[in-house]
Amino acid sequence: MPLFQQKFGQPEIIVKSPGRINLIGEHTDYNLGFVMPAAIDLAVYIAMNRREDNELHWYAADLNQFYQGRKDQLVPDERGWPNYWLGAIQQLEKAGYTIGGFNAVLRGDLPVGAGLSSSAALTCGILFALNKVFDFQISTLQLIQMARATENEFIGLQCGIMDQFASMMGKSDEVILLDCRSLDYNYFPFHFPEMELILLDTGVKHSLAATAYNRRREECWAGVEQIKKVYPEVQSLRDATVKMVQEIIPPDTDIYLRCLYVVQENERVLQAAAQLKANNYIDFGKNMFATHFGLSNQYEVSCEEADFLVDLARESGKVAGARMMGGGFGGCVLVLIDKSIKTEWILSAKEKYLQKYNLLLLDYTVRIGEGTSSLHYN
Repeated sequence: MPLFQQKFGQPEIIVKSPGRINLIGEHTDYNLGFVMPAAIDLAVYIAMNRREDNELHWYAADLNQFYQGRKDQLVPDERGWPNYWLGAIQQLEKAGYTIGGFNAVLRGDLPVGAGLSSSAALTCGILFALNKVFDFQISTLQLIQMARATENEFIGLQCGIMDQFASMMGKSDEVILLDCRSLDYNYFPFHFPEMELILLDTGVKHSLAATAYNRRREECWAGVEQIKKVYPEVQSLRDATVKMVQEIIPPDTDIYLRCLYVVQENERVLQAAAQLKANNYIDFGKNMFATHFGLSNQYEVSCEEADFLVDLARESGKVAGARMMGGGFGGCVLVLIDKSIKTEWILSAKEKYLQKYNLLLLDYTVRIGEGTSSLHYN
């Protein structure tokens, strides 16, 4: 990374840490359910080397912003991005690891605020690099757990473990079926040669640390408490059934809608695994549409712009499946589309989106790629 050499000399490591898509299984991770994510070929890149003092010198190239501090003074920064670094250092120190000062440069091609988990990619990349540079020999699973704890504790986002797991554990051309309770996982080939995955960026940016995201989590656990009074074996919505939700929770409440969505979404993930095994993209796509309906009408985390794009996909009769992706309230719509009509359909969608919202619709064709890794390591 020439920019790093200009500022800090020779890097000891350059890390590529990818974003992720989640094909199905949204908002099920923090309910200890099932998810089906994959790492993608868009990523953040971190170059790093050690210093001889305890100072921290970091540069975010895409923002043209510097951070300078000391590792014994981990004070939150109002600009936001340094807090992922500070929180990662805090997690390492809590676990008994001692780091020295270090220099770092960050840049990437992963859109921020588009629902591709740029924050998890950054946090995983930081911890991966620090683990290598300071030779801590921390296991990959422990790094994943530290990355999640960084977001939970220092950033204040009560996310599940899916994003960090996908960023670290991704494999090219394979998706991960992850059990978020046991952390058991299996890889499934994503092999639909005639199809491609595209992302349509609504241009509506969101902050997942906002209260709406955390409120959904609280509503889900409130539902669990209601169900447990009759079915004490239910420890999370992972253990609940549609019948339990319908029997126990008053249907005219937000809690009912949240819980019903999560239980149904867990069922869809398991169905999707069987559909991948059978190379059945038609039913897989139908489940993507069903997920979006639940996210929009039951979990209520979609937005008008995402709903508009999914409706365009459904009404066209040419798209296998589409749904909003990520925490919600903006970001991207994931589309499973036949390669032969992709260009024509995207152009039409862009024209209609511009007419409707006076916004340029950005599109990304994404490929399922490798997880966090070293591109250069001394």
